[in-house]
Amino acid sequence: MKKMCACTISFLLLKFSLILGCLTEPICFWRIKNSEDNDGDLRSDCGFFLWTTEELIEDNWYKEIIDFRIPARRYEFFLVMFFATHEINENPYLLPNMSFMFSIVVGLCQDTLGGLDKLYSQQNNSHNFINYICEQYQTCYGDLIGPSWKTSLKLSIHSMAPKVFFGPFNPSLSDHDRLPYVHQIATKDTQLSHGMVSLLLHFKWTWIGVVISDDDQGIRFLSDLREEIQRHGICLAFVNVIPESMEIYMKKAKVYDKQIMASSAKVVIIYGEMNSTLEISFRRWEYLGAQRIWITTAQWDFISKKKEFSLDYFHGTVTFAHHRDEIPKFRNFMQTLDPDKYPVNISESILGWNYFNCSFSKNTNKMENFKFINTLEWTAVHKYDMALSEEGYNLYNTVYAVAHTYHELILQQVECQMPAGYKGIFTDCQQVSSLLKTRVFTNPVGELVNMSHRENQCAEYDIFIIWNFPQGFGLKVKIGSYFPCYQQIQQLHIYKDMEWATGGTSVPSSMCRVPCTAGFMKIHQQETADCCFACVQCPENEVSNETADMEQCVRCPDDKYANLEQTHCLQRGLSFLAFEEPLGIALGFMSLSLSAITILILVSFVMYKDAPIVKANNRILSYILLISLVFCFLCSLLFIGHPNQATCFLQQTTFGVFFTVAVSTVLAKTITVVMAFKLTTPGRRMRGMLTSGAPNLVIPICTLIQLVLCGIWLVTSPPFIDRDTQSEHGKTVIICNKGSVVAFHIVLGYLCSLALVSFTVAFLARNLPDRYNEAKFLTFSMLVFCSVWITFLPVYHSTRGKIMVVVEVFSILASSAGLLGCIFVPKCYTIFVRPDSNCIQKSKDNLIH
Repeated sequence: MKKMCACTISFLLLKFSLILGCLTEPICFWRIKNSEDNDGDLRSDCGFFLWTTEELIEDNWYKEIIDFRIPARRYEFFLVMFFATHEINENPYLLPNMSFMFSIVVGLCQDTLGGLDKLYSQQNNSHNFINYICEQYQTCYGDLIGPSWKTSLKLSIHSMAPKVFFGPFNPSLSDHDRLPYVHQIATKDTQLSHGMVSLLLHFKWTWIGVVISDDDQGIRFLSDLREEIQRHGICLAFVNVIPESMEIYMKKAKVYDKQIMASSAKVVIIYGEMNSTLEISFRRWEYLGAQRIWITTAQWDFISKKKEFSLDYFHGTVTFAHHRDEIPKFRNFMQTLDPDKYPVNISESILGWNYFNCSFSKNTNKMENFKFINTLEWTAVHKYDMALSEEGYNLYNTVYAVAHTYHELILQQVECQMPAGYKGIFTDCQQVSSLLKTRVFTNPVGELVNMSHRENQCAEYDIFIIWNFPQGFGLKVKIGSYFPCYQQIQQLHIYKDMEWATGGTSVPSSMCRVPCTAGFMKIHQQETADCCFACVQCPENEVSNETADMEQCVRCPDDKYANLEQTHCLQRGLSFLAFEEPLGIALGFMSLSLSAITILILVSFVMYKDAPIVKANNRILSYILLISLVFCFLCSLLFIGHPNQATCFLQQTTFGVFFTVAVSTVLAKTITVVMAFKLTTPGRRMRGMLTSGAPNLVIPICTLIQLVLCGIWLVTSPPFIDRDTQSEHGKTVIICNKGSVVAFHIVLGYLCSLALVSFTVAFLARNLPDRYNEAKFLTFSMLVFCSVWITFLPVYHSTRGKIMVVVEVFSILASSAGLLGCIFVPKCYTIFVRPDSNCIQKSKDNLIH
């Protein structure tokens, strides 16, 4: 086989990750950091082509074709190619009696993407690249290209050689009409946006930024992502669509920089190709010190170059990588790698290694550096696993896909009795491509690979976080997995025992506003995103529990009330004007005392019924007035104690009826006085009315009217037991609802009208000459009565709960005591203190009697 010329530029931005430390989840990784990465060069592509021969491979074959230093970030691909071809050559059931080997695609490694744009344009249809030997091959072997799809697309348009792309899945390479000989080994990211949104919801990141490439794949991802985040209430702080053209990008670069640096979003999703202006943007933001959590795909699995990084900043890259099983034999292959056969002098490319334990100290500022002259010496001492990148694992499957295709073709050649010397030489590219496209096989780690269907709806993802440590070294930790075909609550699995990114800190937040705590609710503001809301306290007697960000507060049931923090509903206590409480005791004592005093006065009047002062003022009316006042005092007891239906019925009616009797009796006494003293020459008819007791008819007539009013009230809208939850905090006040407020005011108004008539008549008769004229006392009594009830109305309506009951009871007692004191206390004074003035009445007095 003709020796192929070497690549003249290094493979860039590939990952060679070695697992060290704990082998239990979360997995801790070793990471190599090459100083050449600090140059910030964009990645370039190289490719391999696989072929078979019946000859044995010379031991120094690979050392001759790879006579250049392999860059550290390209080393993984070469290790995979060494291992996969070696494993296949050791397999007696795959390509038996054949040597399976690879060579490097020449010329491509020298050209960056920009160089290809120049050399491979529509105006220049020549296939002659710089330092590329172009010859018309008689054989048709499979090419392995990647990881950049743009370079691969340019090389595939005018080529009939079957090519397998081992980079991330890209729809641009799936056009089989335009690219019939290009196949992809990677799985399509059909559930990536849903997985990322699930991660955002898990960590409660509701305020995020999105940065995508301005291409079909980026726009499609943004559309899927928008649909998911809108469904789950996540808001976009900004969306940067980075143009692919460097000229256009540079015009807007400062705008993109300002947008991401000024935004309060601490989590940013990046989606797009690395070998693009998108990577330049990321490098710029890194240089500007943008401390963000970057959520992206596996191809962005690299470490920041900044040396002055600190764990105090919540900065890192969370990557979603397709789940892949480990390759058990890879460790043994690396530990037994023959440096005479393979160019494996890693120490020429690696400046140093940094050692990290799984449980490192936060106070460790400087890690011990190690240098190794021979890789095999290091691998013999340390146990490690090879952590392949997603592209490296795809390349491993690609080698096996081509090997199985060659195996099938060789079997067909044997069946067709191909002439000697032609075994393993394939000239029909269409046949090779067709067989490659339909390959279905199980790789050595047990994964089923189907080349004809790579849109796996149930592709599982492993979630990693990559932290940058001082001196540019990094730690990659697996923090969970995503299983799209499980039930929704089981799709995302994040390790609960993980401290955030092994940094020992709490999970950073990314929210437009701090979540509303318990006792508050969200109020959305106009012209702002849904995630940018204000928190206001819940209205009275409404709560929001420990769940944050409640849209509405929940009103407590009637039998419960909100605590002061408005976080829980507590059971209400019952409240009413009880006999046991101080107010109840005081009012009850006053009622009974005044009733007893009234009864004593009544007994005294009965005992001194023949006394002139008793006889002079119509003792029958005095008896009726005293008896009615006793009931007025006692009816106040109906307002004290736990209300029931009976007491609610009796409270207002008994109050209205007995007070009507009392006031109408005062009116009768006043009319009697006026009729007796205003007539200078009374005739026989007027005298007959006075002697017959006609004024006494006022009492039953007025009382009957009040009874009718109370009856209508009880029939139409009677009082009932009610519960007042507003008057006293934390208590339910049991009160008697008056039913019809209009009826209550009519009854009270009628009573006040009688009092005003009595006051008017008594006021007119106050100066009548007579020693025992009680018109002045009746005037004062009605003045007190009216004053009490006129004051009662505004005070009563300005109070709530059981204080209203207290005001009404006090008004009943005060007005009744006013009548008792103004009318009967002076008479008792005359009877018991000044008996000498209690003499025989004159003829006019006898007339009144």
